[in-house]
Amino acid sequence: MQQPIYREISLRPKTTQFFIDELPLLVLCPIGLVYGGMEDVPLAPVATLFAILLSLILAYRLIYLKRIRYHVGSEQLTAEHGVFQRSIGYIELYRVVDFHEHQTLLQQIFGLKTVTVLSMDRTTPKLDLIGLPKRINIVDVIRERVEFNKQRKGIYEITNH
Repeated sequence: MQQPIYREISLRPKTTQFFIDELPLLVLCPIGLVYGGMEDVPLAPVATLFAILLSLILAYRLIYLKRIRYHVGSEQLTAEHGVFQRSIGYIELYRVVDFHEHQTLLQQIFGLKTVTVLSMDRTTPKLDLIGLPKRINIVDVIRERVEFNKQRKGIYEITNH
C-alpha cells in the first residue's frame, strides 16, 4: 500500500474571534473609562479601576488567543496554548471518532467557525478548534488522515445500528 505524503498543516484562530468572544467586555471597558472620567459622579474612581483591570484581562485574553496553534500532522493533531505556561495537547488521529462544526451568529457574519474534534483519547476527548476561517475545509483533511491511520493500524469501528 502506497503511503500518501501528508504535509503538516498549521492553523491559528483569527483575531476576529477575540472580538466575537469578548464583545460585551469590549463595550464595558470604554463605558467604565468615560464614567470614571466624569466629575462629581458617584464611584468614579471605582469605575476607572474596574475599566483598567478589565483592559488588562482583555489584553491577556487577546495574547492567549494569538498564541494558540493547531497542527494537523500525518499521525497526530496537536493544540498549543498558553501565555506564561505553554501546554500542548496531542490526539492520535486513529483515535478520532467524530467531528462537529459550529457557527455563532457573529461567526457567520465574519466567516469563521469552530470545529470540535471528538476522540477516544483519555486526556483530550474533545478539542475545539476555534476561530477558523469557514472557507478552510479542515474536517475533510482530518477525516482523510484519520481513515488512513485507522487502516494502517488495522482499526475498524464497530457500531450497533
